[in-house]
Amino acid sequence: MIALTRMRLHAFVRTGRAVAPLIAALAVLSILYGGGQAEAVEAYGVSALVAFPVLAWQTKILLDVEPDVQRRLARVALGSARREIAAGLLAAAVAGLAVIAVALVVPWLVGGVKTGTATETAGSILTGLGVHLLALGPAVALGALSCRAVTRSAGMGAAVLVTGAVLAIVLGLQGSPVPWLVPPLMATTRLATSGGTPLAATLLTAQALTWTALTTWLYSHLRHTRT
Repeated sequence: MIALTRMRLHAFVRTGRAVAPLIAALAVLSILYGGGQAEAVEAYGVSALVAFPVLAWQTKILLDVEPDVQRRLARVALGSARREIAAGLLAAAVAGLAVIAVALVVPWLVGGVKTGTATETAGSILTGLGVHLLALGPAVALGALSCRAVTRSAGMGAAVLVTGAVLAIVLGLQGSPVPWLVPPLMATTRLATSGGTPLAATLLTAQALTWTALTTWLYSHLRHTRT
């Protein structure tokens, strides 16, 4: 499975498909931080929100690189559909970590955050890493759900991706009657910008993990029935 994960990452980079989401991330983050300085924790809370659709899009691109026949051969070679599916999700998560690394570094390079003591800076970076990781799992799950192996067409895949990203923001707004239906992107942003208790952070983490697990299960189920 590790070999298949490496192969998919290699194909993603070698074919140049990794460039588009990376450029998109750089462009969005440069615009976000170009308006002036902000507290690092607040900036990271917002950047995790805007990175979500980029991470989901990158996942879709990575999973769509492999031809359908090659994907079926990989399943046969591994002898397990679950391992083949897991290899794709693992590759997408690793690629997502690269985007998160960029998101953590860019604000300091463009002077978009206020500097503080070494302890404050380290704490801000750790908090930023945490909020971005909360977005990574749901983003990978959404991107997988919109990939060609599930949707069968580029148009349907784009519709699933865009609809999922929009609903994640709209239904997560403060006052929404069903915020639990979507990953806690908006709630995490509010927590990072306004502060919150450890209990609130734990509940948001549980919600993100639950949403990721359910969406990943749906992706796996559809892959089993449509491949």
